[in-house]
Amino acid sequence: MGRMDHGLVDTSTGHAPVPPRTLDEAHLPEPMLIELLLRHLARAGELKAGELAWRLGVALSVIEPTLNFLRIEKVVEVPRRGSFDADVSYALTDLGRQRAGEAFDKCRYVGPAPVSLADYLAQVERQSVKGLRVDREQIGAALGDAVVAESLVSRLGAALNSGRSILMYGASGTGKTYLAERMVRTARGAVFVPHAVHVDGEIVQVFDPIVHHLLEEPAAASKLDRLSVGDRRWVRTRRPVVVTGGELTVDMLDLQFESHSRFYIAPPQMKANNGMMILDDLGRQRIPVRELLNRWIVPLDRHVDYMALHTGTKFQVPFDVTVVFSSNLSPSDIGDPAFLRRLGYKIHIGALDEVGYREVFRQACARADLPYDEYAADFLIRVLHAENSLPLYATIPYDVISKLRDRATFLGEQPRLDPDSLRWAWDLYFAPDEDLGGARSLDD
Repeated sequence: MGRMDHGLVDTSTGHAPVPPRTLDEAHLPEPMLIELLLRHLARAGELKAGELAWRLGVALSVIEPTLNFLRIEKVVEVPRRGSFDADVSYALTDLGRQRAGEAFDKCRYVGPAPVSLADYLAQVERQSVKGLRVDREQIGAALGDAVVAESLVSRLGAALNSGRSILMYGASGTGKTYLAERMVRTARGAVFVPHAVHVDGEIVQVFDPIVHHLLEEPAAASKLDRLSVGDRRWVRTRRPVVVTGGELTVDMLDLQFESHSRFYIAPPQMKANNGMMILDDLGRQRIPVRELLNRWIVPLDRHVDYMALHTGTKFQVPFDVTVVFSSNLSPSDIGDPAFLRRLGYKIHIGALDEVGYREVFRQACARADLPYDEYAADFLIRVLHAENSLPLYATIPYDVISKLRDRATFLGEQPRLDPDSLRWAWDLYFAPDEDLGGARSLDD
């Protein structure tokens, strides 16, 4: 899985979670809170109450009654007091260290307190991708200087507004991945992602810094109650984008239980909730494409997914994701009609026309810091493409020109866009099947 630049970002949101003032409002079982407090204190040694509350992401009023209970039970002690309740320091007693060891044996999660599954479901619904709208100006800004036919722009815009999954298919080199990367920029707005969710006594970590790009850094801890900064169990991020490709397996779409840490890691589609997931190079995975896609039938159709804990507990989570599949395969090779109906839009990405190809060639020259040469473009189109009966695919100009730049850098000379040089780079790019004795060289 990879991270990706979102481009333009609208950071407005009206869906901030309401910070809890009590443990009941936090919907956190007290035994889970106790274990989390003990693990934090065991790791830190001694913490002031305000700092402890800050690390758990809640107001002091949420944890203070539990701290008092632990002090009465002689699990924690108060080495020193301060001027405020937040200044009171807590540390583990011998009994507390024993209980902390037991807590670590059960689970090694040490972080902000998890939110309840019900609160997670409600928050995902409040900031759903179903409410997003993309207009002509926004998709134009997302595509930037990409050379895209107006008819294709309209299809992409309609697909993004549908909130349904999208299949982009076409031959290798047509720019499907490039377009998918640009479409990511339409995933605008801020959402709130929980650090973790608790389900049936287990913890599922959701926040992933590779996927969830922070929109603001948390402030330093204060001595005072931090209700004013909101519920820090949630992180304000850009709408998430998950990119995966040939490495994806069916197992990766289920909860991953970390045997050492004793908690779960959310699968990529759960991390992508309220955002976008791009499955690139569909068909190049290590398992049959139909087996992989069968796992998606229910989520794509019902917008829910089902997870299972190692204890046997099963639970439902939202599937609020715009899924973009990119493939060199034709739709009929990808799935049967029943599955294809669940793909909202099937968009073919084909070759450019000559005008578009020349513009891509011009951009490739600028990117490689070479002067544009109309005769070089003519030779590429009229001779090399024509000789090989190869359509005008968008990725070819830069891939060819960059090889001339690389060679010139090695030789310490200016790159040349003459016919011999272009043919040399073309042969390196496409690796024609021929005897070694027939391979071309500029030094011949």
